[in-house]
Amino acid sequence: MAKQNGNGEKVKSMESWIWDAACSIRGAADAAKYKDYILPLIFVKRLCDVFDDEIDRIADELHKRNTRAERSRSKALQLVERDKSLVRFYLPIRPKDPEKETTWDVIRTLSNKIGQQLTDILRAIAKENPSLQGIIDRIDFNATTHGQRDIDDDRLSKLIEKIAEKRLGLKDVEPDIIGRSYEYLIRKFAEGSGQSAGEFYTPAEVGIIMAKIMDPEPGMEIYDPTCGSGGLLIKCELVLEEKMRLRLRSADSKKGDDGCLSEVEGSHRYAPLKLYGQEFTPSTWAMAKMNMVIHDMEGDIEIGDTLKNPKFRNGNKLKKFDRVVANPMWNQGRDSLPYITDDFFINDEFGRFPAGSCGGKIDWGWMQHIYSSLNDSGKAAVILDTGAASRGSGNQGNNKEKEVRKWFVDNDLIEGVIYLPENLFYNTTAPGIIIFLNKAKPAHIKNKIYLLHAGKEFEKGDPKNFIPPASIEKIADYYKAFKEEENPPAGRAGFARLVSKEEIVKNDYNISPSRYIQITDAETYRPLGELVEELKALEEEAAEIDKELKTIFQKLGI
Repeated sequence: MAKQNGNGEKVKSMESWIWDAACSIRGAADAAKYKDYILPLIFVKRLCDVFDDEIDRIADELHKRNTRAERSRSKALQLVERDKSLVRFYLPIRPKDPEKETTWDVIRTLSNKIGQQLTDILRAIAKENPSLQGIIDRIDFNATTHGQRDIDDDRLSKLIEKIAEKRLGLKDVEPDIIGRSYEYLIRKFAEGSGQSAGEFYTPAEVGIIMAKIMDPEPGMEIYDPTCGSGGLLIKCELVLEEKMRLRLRSADSKKGDDGCLSEVEGSHRYAPLKLYGQEFTPSTWAMAKMNMVIHDMEGDIEIGDTLKNPKFRNGNKLKKFDRVVANPMWNQGRDSLPYITDDFFINDEFGRFPAGSCGGKIDWGWMQHIYSSLNDSGKAAVILDTGAASRGSGNQGNNKEKEVRKWFVDNDLIEGVIYLPENLFYNTTAPGIIIFLNKAKPAHIKNKIYLLHAGKEFEKGDPKNFIPPASIEKIADYYKAFKEEENPPAGRAGFARLVSKEEIVKNDYNISPSRYIQITDAETYRPLGELVEELKALEEEAAEIDKELKTIFQKLGI
């Protein structure tokens, strides 16, 4: 929504402004190509404005102590240079006149060799702040390809000037607002990134549903082994903050006899979540680190291949978490990760794969890693392709993926499955599912799986569908109560239901909600994507059988 400034003029929302800034280089069609330049610059603008706010605060405090002397930002800067811990991030760049000019003015007034000077400035900032190393200093704004600048000085100057239009300081924009706008920009980049978008972005509404169902409590440790830009972890913290705000609204029942606020009512008197993530792609890892800082959240985000080298350990054992949220790459084949063989699953040093090899797809390899990363009362929410819930079921031959799924069902580890609407995700039009694990299922759902079909809970969007707020609440509320739809409309078999383990076994360990819940007037409803995946699985099994027969015939001399 548009706001009004002091002159009564309407101004663009933060989201509109931040997208306009991104488009200032070469227009909306090409904005996503420059995300690695745009995101760090907006991030550094926030750092500059917050740094100025902190210098102003210190200058005011010095002036209060000595009212005879003039208020001096220069003296405040000298004090900070001697004790850099006085500010969140120390910026080693100085305007010519600190009393009248801002830190961002140093960047804004660059006039020649802008790309090289901008690169040097960001590297100097990173050198002073180890937590920013590899994040804002990894991009060369002066880079060339075949002798041509990737982004020339004229376009850089235009971008810098556009970013200068809004102040992003502590009093100008709250972390929640700038954080949401930053994630909005990441989403807009996802729209223009095609298949690669799934590497760094999960639709916000899906993340909110997961976080609401995970229902984190203060101080919990939350982990995402494929964290992308960090959105799923951030949603967990935002949901916790909202839950604590709701508790504050019931203040009357929590006040002590003296009328003072109780511990829970004090601002931020609860422990924030401890967030942990690991990401394989360096540029996406940097995106996650910036996203955390700009949301004013702390997260331990490591870089590397989680399956090959999980970074979060306690000694020589895997670290255990209260909650895990994840959106691994869907249907990733083992051929894309040559090190993953059957022996990899059998000989894993952490014992992460109790159900063994998962066949040609790695989906259930991720599920096993996530299961092994949960503590004894831990829960997980994992987004996968719909085929992961049904591949191999109903086939005559042996299917390793189904066998792993069978292990999870037999051990009563799957709490529920939500079937999502189609065309939500930026790297595919196919629907997805969320599989929920629970190592301590409530007694009333022991040996049962809660299935919810949300395939109709969407509104048309451009370019993607989206789940509206009312549907987000409906899905989360239904799931948290394990509520079954009573008296569904004629021709429908319901929205959600608890399915017994016996029925799951009867259906050969198919756990897809579409197998058990009918949401259309047709007698049967099987999504095309699901059928295609099953056909692929059958073709793979046939090829494997042919290979085995060929080996047998060769041994027989036929």
